[in-house]
Amino acid sequence: MKTSDWMKKAESLQEDAVALRREFHRYPEWALGEYRTASRIVEILRKYGFQVEYGPAVMDPSALVSLPSREQTEGWMKRALEEGADPETVKAMQGGLTGIVGILQGSGPGKTVAFRFDIDCNAIDEATADHRPAEEGFASCHARSMHACGHDGHVAIGLTLARLLAENKDRLCGRVKLIFQPAEEGVRGAAAMVAAGVADDVDFFFGGHIGINQTESHTLAASAGDFLAVRKYEGIFHGKSSHAGLAPQEGRNALLAAAHATLALHAIPRHADGATRINVGVFTAGGSINAVPDRARIAFEVRGQTSEIKDHLCGEAERILRASADLQGVSVEIHTLGEGESFDADPEFAEDVARTAESAGIYRRVDRYRPMRASEDCTLFLRRVAERGGKGSYLLFGTELKAVHHNPKFDFDESVLAESAALLAVLAERYTKE
Repeated sequence: MKTSDWMKKAESLQEDAVALRREFHRYPEWALGEYRTASRIVEILRKYGFQVEYGPAVMDPSALVSLPSREQTEGWMKRALEEGADPETVKAMQGGLTGIVGILQGSGPGKTVAFRFDIDCNAIDEATADHRPAEEGFASCHARSMHACGHDGHVAIGLTLARLLAENKDRLCGRVKLIFQPAEEGVRGAAAMVAAGVADDVDFFFGGHIGINQTESHTLAASAGDFLAVRKYEGIFHGKSSHAGLAPQEGRNALLAAAHATLALHAIPRHADGATRINVGVFTAGGSINAVPDRARIAFEVRGQTSEIKDHLCGEAERILRASADLQGVSVEIHTLGEGESFDADPEFAEDVARTAESAGIYRRVDRYRPMRASEDCTLFLRRVAERGGKGSYLLFGTELKAVHHNPKFDFDESVLAESAALLAVLAERYTKE
């Protein structure tokens, strides 16, 4: 099969790819609660003859952070079952273990090539007017939940790729692994899959995203880099309540400790070696106007151009939280909510990917490199593969957007689905034979 034939085959599956995208768009699910989504992925991969692993086989529970409450989890599982999820699959994934790996063995010996697709949604209410999903009947049916970042498209690309490869596996050597990762939003799903060893046998690894810094349809960036390393935190301050009028001296003010920490975090000096970002995005405290607040919570993130800069900022941030608590005579709990690292692909490998994409004749233009200047926990997979001697790249699939990512009117050009699946099939054939 010539590489151009992959695109012809993918084009014949475009209508099915669109149907998949719209199904997943209609049933969005939050991070570590993607039970219906994951159940459907398992069902479809099995239909195509993949060996399918999921739940604790591909996610280390001890590496999960910021788990949803038991009440939330039970509610999401119940809703997924009502919406057609398989009960046995859902049961095996309880506790947020919603990752899936599909494995396809080629016709002979060769390399292992992996592709990663994220599956969670955003906590956003979808637009109801001047918005194609609403007008054509596939808008979200879940309150405060929307695929506003294109992960529904990623799932559709992954499953279309699965079908392409399954129907033409005589063209493959070695193995292909399709990794469907939960909880990319908040950068907290990849760590558990990496800890479970999902990437340890991978020779070539590809992540990717639609529309990020690549907003012309029928274009590709063969390598994205300049990922900002990130760590997300919460600080919970515990003080002592007292009557604010009768005995204020008896109280220990958690709100003031959190306020001091918020200001001090934003005052951390920037780093000479690269870009930094600091943001406190959540602050909650108190409960009564005449009581000294005994509890406060802040949630924040620090980002650095390199993992080393990020680690420096983390040390400063944790010191500030402890010092702010001590200043007010309160205690503080510090929890990590998610993490991603910096990453840049090997330049020679990125160039080889670009040339392979150009030879496939799929795209109007192939760009060599595009800076991200954002964060992604796919970097944990990419770094793990690199540590073990493999190579990887993060692809940017070009598509026109109706609104920016994480916006209630986000939508994209669905032609990106078939051509992205075709490119990944080209890469699977090329690198399993490397």
